[in-house]
Amino acid sequence: MNKYGYVLAVCWLLAGSCRQADQSPCNLTTVTTKAPQEEIAALKQYIGTNRIAAKADNRGFYYTIQSPGLGAKPTICSNVTVNYTGMLTNGATFDSGSGISFDLNQLIVGWQEGIPLVAPGGSITLYLPPSLAYGSQEQNDIPANSILVFKIDLIKIN
Repeated sequence: MNKYGYVLAVCWLLAGSCRQADQSPCNLTTVTTKAPQEEIAALKQYIGTNRIAAKADNRGFYYTIQSPGLGAKPTICSNVTVNYTGMLTNGATFDSGSGISFDLNQLIVGWQEGIPLVAPGGSITLYLPPSLAYGSQEQNDIPANSILVFKIDLIKIN
């Protein structure tokens, strides 16, 4: 799998959420998947222990917006171009990309929920519990049930 494959292949790993997205009309503005309470608690502990000034989202992830961007925000049905870095909680980078375009509805749920919080030109860091990332599927450099950190620059909505 190439280095962009982690994000692209997630639909096959989380087939249930992707089937839901595929069956849903593209008039949705957000997804409403919520992480289980035990994952939220573990993520909250990580955020607190590391003194990260992140905002909690009611769907179970945390985020910090470095820059909100300008203009309209993407929806679940948008195709976006991003720069990103994916990291484990120990700081190890497992994936990155620059100028990469994706359909949001084909990505991990955490990206579907988090990227629409900023507009083009915006930057966000997402702290995702396992169920909003890769879940119990082990992926090369990503252990199963990992909390993941993504630094994302939204370049544009295509």
